[in-house]
Amino acid sequence: MVEEAKRKGLHGFAITDHNTCACVDYFLQQGLMREDGQPVDGLLIIPGQEITTSCGHLLALGVRLPDLKGISPHEAIELIHEAGGLAIPPHPYDMFRAGIRESVLETLAIDGLEVFNAATTLRRYNRMAYEYALRKGLPMTAGSDAHHESALGVAYTIVDAKSFDQASVMEALRNPVGLQQTYITAKDAVRKTFNNLFRIRRPGRRAPVKK
Repeated sequence: MVEEAKRKGLHGFAITDHNTCACVDYFLQQGLMREDGQPVDGLLIIPGQEITTSCGHLLALGVRLPDLKGISPHEAIELIHEAGGLAIPPHPYDMFRAGIRESVLETLAIDGLEVFNAATTLRRYNRMAYEYALRKGLPMTAGSDAHHESALGVAYTIVDAKSFDQASVMEALRNPVGLQQTYITAKDAVRKTFNNLFRIRRPGRRAPVKK
């Protein structure tokens, strides 16, 4: 993933596995991330998690959290904010991929909305997300939703950070300056669907909540 990100000219990426932060521990152990949020060899990896809440998926950016699967989105957002992170729903409106519905979005104190997901089931879902964010004046993000390194950086968010570190990039995500919007290839879409259908959950330690 790191090699692919550098090859594509990315300055970094967020690692947001489903309901676990074990991946963050791995990157730290391998010396590819730093606890102080500074980049390593010119690449910044932001910790996070994609939480399967009771109402759909929710990205927690800039934090390390335990497995919160099944928690309400309101409780999840409270924990994310207490830990100093950002709460951003990915692929909203996508009924095939546990997107949080508009009736729920209306009740949430989110920090932004993913308005372009490179792997969305139907492209109109991205348009619907964009229109909602526009109406609500929400910061907009784009993501590759990469489940394979080949899809990494297909879509991404452009920010104007004061300095190249996690704290500054996180702050800049509150006011992105641009989005790269490209869809994943048909091959990657098939691979992603296959993995989603046959995903095997491996046991692992739960990371402590960091405040």
